[in-house]
Amino acid sequence: MKACPERSAALALLRKYNAEPFHIQHGLTVEGVMRWYAQELGYGEDADFWAAVGLLHDVDFEKWPEAHCKKAPELLAEIGCSDEFIHAVCSHGYGLCSDVEPTEEMEKVLFAADELTGLIGAAALMRPSKSCQDMEVSSLKKKFKDKKFAAGCSRDVIREGAERLGWTLDELLEKNEVLAEFKAVQEGNVWCTGQDLFQSSMGLGDLLLDIHTVLTLSLIHI
Repeated sequence: MKACPERSAALALLRKYNAEPFHIQHGLTVEGVMRWYAQELGYGEDADFWAAVGLLHDVDFEKWPEAHCKKAPELLAEIGCSDEFIHAVCSHGYGLCSDVEPTEEMEKVLFAADELTGLIGAAALMRPSKSCQDMEVSSLKKKFKDKKFAAGCSRDVIREGAERLGWTLDELLEKNEVLAEFKAVQEGNVWCTGQDLFQSSMGLGDLLLDIHTVLTLSLIHI
């Protein structure tokens, strides 16, 4: 079992350096996605490690966007994160803001899933239900091919993520049907990172979550 910080310590660190609701929500969303992938891919004993990396992958972004994935090691050291943990966090920005390459399967999953959650959320918001619950994979594939749709979600990063995992693009998209199980994704409260490294909403208006929503969703994961 891989060492990782206590969940309470990880969440406290995220909140220490992130005040914007959508940054906190993004961390919670990716945390849930990564925990599911760990179970699905046979890494159940390390599910806490996968989830914690997902929760903290953007810990430095809000305060130091120009040093994203570079400031993270210093912040993660505050709660005693291992070198392996820090490497995993920094690897998700490979090619955009980091030269740390994703080599472990968990790092490759994070690399692909981080960006893909944004595309799925944007697609959900275009549906009458505003939900992933009734979304077919075929519909998601069409949105993926439409370069004008959710343009901030890099298709190249998603494709590269699939390739690094040895999956076809179809396999990557189909595996993500599970995202409908997460309340954050069901309600469209997901975010993606574009080439400018700024987290942005893909819905109508800004879709900024109010404090009540953040606290309600956070309690699900505590």
